[in-house]
Amino acid sequence: MGKRLGCLHAHYSNIEYLESTLATYDVELIHFVDPGLMYRVTADERFQESAAQNKVTEQMEWIAQCNVDAILITCTNYIAILAEEPLSISIPILKINEPFFECICNITQPQSILFTNPATVKGTMERLQDYAKKQHKSLHQLKVMVMDNMFELLMQGRIEEYNQEISRCLKRMITEEQRDVSVAQLSMVHAAQLVELETSKTIVNPLNTLLSSLVQQLAIEKKRL
Repeated sequence: MGKRLGCLHAHYSNIEYLESTLATYDVELIHFVDPGLMYRVTADERFQESAAQNKVTEQMEWIAQCNVDAILITCTNYIAILAEEPLSISIPILKINEPFFECICNITQPQSILFTNPATVKGTMERLQDYAKKQHKSLHQLKVMVMDNMFELLMQGRIEEYNQEISRCLKRMITEEQRDVSVAQLSMVHAAQLVELETSKTIVNPLNTLLSSLVQQLAIEKKRL
């Protein structure tokens, strides 16, 4: 019998990425989507960190009760919030950016990492620095870039426009900078893949690194057709 994976997303667009990537594997994906928390975190200055932590904890406990073998969190902001909140959940909790961090830490060339959501940068980079320190890796050649006012396009459902703007930015980075390039968020993967096809330049993304990790940690296998 295949594995059941509960997936917590901040936006519906992330579902397609996982479904298409894992379609040939023997794993059932159960999706839970709540964009409301991201709206509160990014737009409500009165919304306290403790309230955000309580909400994520509540979501995780609910998913754990839905007969899943593991939980995958695809939102980098959720992951940053969860890092401060201990959980009493017995099943594995997989965080999409940890395999991504491993890949970033293994790059020895100068590199740039691109974000569209400013609210995720601080927490993500703090966790990346902590991961690198534990692995005895240096990130002194890492440049962080943020596309201002782009994440709102995604949250408004203007996905085509969102992807076009990311594609333009990535092409400019590849042309102007002699650096390896990565995208930090799952919502940026489609644009990154298109640019890879057009330029033949590898762009590290959290979906590719996640797949390798899921195969190892959950021991999922290809479907027998």
